[in-house]
Amino acid sequence: MSVPPQHLRDLYALLASIKDEKEAKLLIDDLLTPQEVASLAERWQLVRELDKGTPQRDISQKLGISISKITRGSRMLQFGSGGFDHFLKKLKN
Repeated sequence: MSVPPQHLRDLYALLASIKDEKEAKLLIDDLLTPQEVASLAERWQLVRELDKGTPQRDISQKLGISISKITRGSRMLQFGSGGFDHFLKKLKN
């Protein structure tokens, strides 16, 4: 699916305008389905666990998710655009 570049810029600007967790919740609850929110939250938790060095099998048991999902998250952490790494570092400070 092709998305016009201006639509993406508008979305990025919208996300950049969020000032706190309350605003983030307001927007996310209207923008995404409950399943999409759960999926994003799950992905972030598995990335945080990978960053801590938690073994994939332990993450699978702790979060109740498949090894294949964890492997995909690991690939994004290692070879993605750097967004996960940026925010992991940002939130540690």
